[in-house]
Amino acid sequence: MQYLVVGAGPAGVIAAETLREQAPASDITLVGDEPEPAYSRMALPYYLAGRIPEAGTHLRQNPEHFERLGINQLRARVRSLDTQARKLRLDTGDSLAYDRLLLATGSHPVAPPIPGLDQSGVHHCWTIADARQIAAGTGSGTRVALIGAGFIGCIIMEALVERGVELDVLEMDERMVPRMMDQAGGELIRQWCSRKGVRVHTSARVRALQPEAGGGLRLECEGAPDLSADLVVVATGVQPNIDFLDRSGIATRQGVPVDQHLRSSLPEVYAAGDVCEGLDWSTGGQAVHAIQPAASEHGRIAALNMAGVETAYQGSLNMNVLDTLGLISSSFGLWQGTDGGDSVELLDTDRFRYLNLQFKEDRLIGATSLGLTENLGVIRGLIQGERGLGVWKDRLMRDPTRIMEAYLAAVQGQG
Repeated sequence: MQYLVVGAGPAGVIAAETLREQAPASDITLVGDEPEPAYSRMALPYYLAGRIPEAGTHLRQNPEHFERLGINQLRARVRSLDTQARKLRLDTGDSLAYDRLLLATGSHPVAPPIPGLDQSGVHHCWTIADARQIAAGTGSGTRVALIGAGFIGCIIMEALVERGVELDVLEMDERMVPRMMDQAGGELIRQWCSRKGVRVHTSARVRALQPEAGGGLRLECEGAPDLSADLVVVATGVQPNIDFLDRSGIATRQGVPVDQHLRSSLPEVYAAGDVCEGLDWSTGGQAVHAIQPAASEHGRIAALNMAGVETAYQGSLNMNVLDTLGLISSSFGLWQGTDGGDSVELLDTDRFRYLNLQFKEDRLIGATSLGLTENLGVIRGLIQGERGLGVWKDRLMRDPTRIMEAYLAAVQGQG
């Protein structure tokens, strides 16, 4: 059996290792399109901040790890997929045959349509090469403009602050991290960042970037003052890498839709990680959950099914936990609520504390919290456990801080 895994991120690496465990005599090839050893993108901000060396981003520390497992490694970019011939065509001109194929090709950053974004001094922070360039161009007092204050943008922001830069952040939405925080939570994060010396401009757009005579860049803005910067970092979202699947016969939407065994529309082709459009645990529909824990689980389960060990994927819970300059925020499940549901909110702006619980009947279905870390596991457990809260729903509506008591009552059947 010839197994081919495309993508050397967490999903691909775990899949290749799992395949070797399950199929010790089979041929396994892991294809990645970057020259570096397999690494974690989520570790890049720690490298940029100087907390870890570059080797600390590597997913496996032993350089001979894959060789010892008998996993072939190939560094090349995929050009196209011929599913009729079961061959993958590479930019090197070579082709790779497969019996079972896993697509774990990850995502790429999205560049907004801003004139001047393609000039020197403008960077994404998506690859280790990007992080090297940003690190080389920044230091104490460097003027940096960060475009985008979503989840990834806020992680990069913290790394830039640790480098001692003078930082302006521009977010076109009315609040920070709009895909995981409501208005109250997003505004608290903005105020927190302002106290830490970061100038955050929400409801702001960059119209164009112009080179300045003395060096650096001029950002022409709407909804914020024009800015001068020595370096610009763009963090405005990502999209799954699926363009090479055009005319392959594999169905695509936002990503690659899969069944409960992570098979695509073709039974010999599977998907994992950021390209996997799998079961959304909260809605029962399908969604792309581009987070590393989901990618790791995808890789393991896809590999088991590829090797003939039938294993159903139970779905991903929409979940984000973010550390923004020391302020922890989180969102779980249907954090924006559902039609006909109830909600309760606790807000303490002076202490930067916020809790919002969303209910459907007497079940907790979603939550947002900020500055409260002690009960995150309890919140997740109540949502995924789908336990009826009974009288504890009304008690939480009066005092949402009693979430631990509600959890204990629910698991003990005392709702």
